[in-house]
Amino acid sequence: DAVVDYLEDVGLASRGIGIELCCLPSQSAKKFRMRLPGATIVDATKAVTWKRLIKSDLEIAVMREAAAISDAAIRRAAEVIRPGVREADACAEIVATLVRGANGKPGSGIEGISLCSSPRTGTCHIPWSEDVFRYGSQVNLEIGGARYGYCAGLMRTYTIGSPSDRLRRVHEIQVAGLEVALDAIRPGATCSDVANAFNRSIEKRGLKKETRCGYAHGIGWLEPTASLKDGDMTELLPNMTFHLMLGNWIEEDFGYVISETFRVTDSGVEVLTTAPRKIFEI
Repeated sequence: DAVVDYLEDVGLASRGIGIELCCLPSQSAKKFRMRLPGATIVDATKAVTWKRLIKSDLEIAVMREAAAISDAAIRRAAEVIRPGVREADACAEIVATLVRGANGKPGSGIEGISLCSSPRTGTCHIPWSEDVFRYGSQVNLEIGGARYGYCAGLMRTYTIGSPSDRLRRVHEIQVAGLEVALDAIRPGATCSDVANAFNRSIEKRGLKKETRCGYAHGIGWLEPTASLKDGDMTELLPNMTFHLMLGNWIEEDFGYVISETFRVTDSGVEVLTTAPRKIFEI
């Protein structure tokens, strides 16, 4: 009612009006049509989301702060993941770092946290449990530092003890592919170009990734617009930001994760997250 009253007050009640019908309850959409019989109401789903795909310099500055928080949490995880420690207790310390922040800038929210440990490393997006870490465990961690609603996703893999030869090999292949993908990022390239560069790199080394390689990212976790996948012809433009998400869930009980949050620059790419691209051996 307040929105309709405002549109009438400013003389726009008989104009074209865009509404995100994907998110609006059907009764609210019906009420808009009933109270604005002279308006042309169109579905404007994702119109604003596409506009905010390109960030301002101020938004980028805030995302850098969020990325620093992500880096700090990844380092903290390497300090608290230990044999005999409960997953829940380790996560409590990681979350505390996400709240305390980095460089004097506290976190202002908690984005989704996934901690997948052996034997669940072949599964994504599951939370911590009551289980305790054991020698030989692998831990796949995904976190996102947050500042004022802006976030920077980051994934790293940890092992308690030495990684298996298989895990080392997957890590080497994926990091090489990550670097190839970053080299493909520049204004004028497409999301598909980046994904295909990564996939070609790992496939020639005998590995395959079934899921997309990333997505538009920054304002909240997901910006449901562009995806780094084959066939997405969205053109990369300066100050677009993405989560280059290279988690690879290969078998039911085996997977590996690594990711970076990046910004498209005038000439290439700026990787906002800076945690070492290594398997963290505990």
